[in-house]
Amino acid sequence: MHQVPYRKIDYHLGLDHEAHDVTYFGTADSIAEIPERLRCGRVVLDGPDGPAEQIIARTRREDGWEQVLALSEFGILEAAAIREHLGIPGPDRAGLELIRDKVAMKRALVDADVRHPRFVAAPPASGRLPWTGRTVVKPRLGASSDGVTIHETAEEAVAHHRGLPDREGYQLEEYVEGELLHADGLVTAGRVSDLVVSRYIGKPVDFAAGAPIATGQLPPDPRHTAFTEQVVEALRIEAGCIHLEFFETAGGELVFLEVANRLGGGGIVTAHLRHTGVHLARHEIAIRLGLPRPDRLAPSGRYHGFAIFPGHRLDPARPWRTEVPEHLRGHPALDRLHLLEDPGTEAGGGSARITYQEWQVPAFIEASHPDPVELARFLADCTRSIRVSQPEPAHTPGGPRP
Repeated sequence: MHQVPYRKIDYHLGLDHEAHDVTYFGTADSIAEIPERLRCGRVVLDGPDGPAEQIIARTRREDGWEQVLALSEFGILEAAAIREHLGIPGPDRAGLELIRDKVAMKRALVDADVRHPRFVAAPPASGRLPWTGRTVVKPRLGASSDGVTIHETAEEAVAHHRGLPDREGYQLEEYVEGELLHADGLVTAGRVSDLVVSRYIGKPVDFAAGAPIATGQLPPDPRHTAFTEQVVEALRIEAGCIHLEFFETAGGELVFLEVANRLGGGGIVTAHLRHTGVHLARHEIAIRLGLPRPDRLAPSGRYHGFAIFPGHRLDPARPWRTEVPEHLRGHPALDRLHLLEDPGTEAGGGSARITYQEWQVPAFIEASHPDPVELARFLADCTRSIRVSQPEPAHTPGGPRP
């Protein structure tokens, strides 16, 4: 199921298309990304039904399919239905909901003694939540903080929830104060490996609201590793990539936020590769298909991170201006500065859709430094000092405004 941009995974580097018969199912745009020279089948899903229904309609057990590979968060549950249709063993829907449904995943953590925010799938009839302060309302199956709102009181959150047209698709949880971290690595037969933890500067919910965010890698910490292993065990994650987000409070307590059994977004794949020598997507393909894992490359010896400047709040019909101070352009921590000057040059730039892809946002910074503290300082400076603006169209004094 081809749903993650091809350039983010480079399937041909992780899977020998001459030795294996591979067929890609996806939209016309996603199929067009596949290199023409690649030996593979290509099936465009262009019907009104969802991807799972379309794939099921076009495949049979007699065709000899052996594996279904879904590397996108939005294909995990659909892949279970396809495997069932084709008689291919793998995780069932009930197990997969633990890593997709934010209510199911937190319920599973209750008995595992993993600290998590207090939450409810829906407010009780009285409208009173078990807490009173800041409250988050978020989609149960969402990603990228799309649709997430933060309210100053539980009462305001309940009122907002009651006004939603599809209340069943949302949950409410208490707001946790603390620094937000993310852990990215691999799971093989339930065991975590190649884990790297990074700290956010800003939060994904800020990015959704139109503010830049950044993230920088941290030195290994046994507490972070143990916490990740505890979550993986509690949620019965058996294979593939993990992207875990959790808080570290001022008192040093680790608090679960959410986890995904897939690649992290933005520059995580590149940063992880340079820091560890492990390309997460290529290794995930090998793990999921039972193939030998690729050789790891030489690590850089540096800590890596990136900063992203959102474009989904900009008007795609008008140009924007990105100002990068000279002291940042010449900084030794800067590895790459990607600027998208024209919103019409790449799909996604300036659209209403939230995206972390470096080729779809106005500005994207890749950075590294031998000292993680210096890296964090540089990235924080980037989020403060780089300006993306969209001037109002010029108009003639006394005349009508555009």
